[in-house]
Amino acid sequence: MQIIEILIVGTNKPIMETIARLIDKDGVWKATISLSFDDACEVCLRKDFKLALIGAGLTDEQESQLKAYFNKLKPSLPIVKHYGGGSGLLFAEIHQALS
Repeated sequence: MQIIEILIVGTNKPIMETIARLIDKDGVWKATISLSFDDACEVCLRKDFKLALIGAGLTDEQESQLKAYFNKLKPSLPIVKHYGGGSGLLFAEIHQALS
């Protein structure tokens, strides 16, 4: 079974930890948390992510720059904005992006 690495980016640590726990419960998915724009850029160089999930806390400019950076570095990497809500919405966002 291949592990699917998912990068989650947001500035609220408790919320990012909750999202990571939900993702990791899947068994096939593995979440990596980045709490800043700079950290997300750096960690993306070290791992082969299959999805980037962007949560709250980044400015619009940082979000645009992050998407541009990911598109240049890994053009096939799906980038999804996570708007909150329950685990059902989170799982739907991930499944849709990965399909």
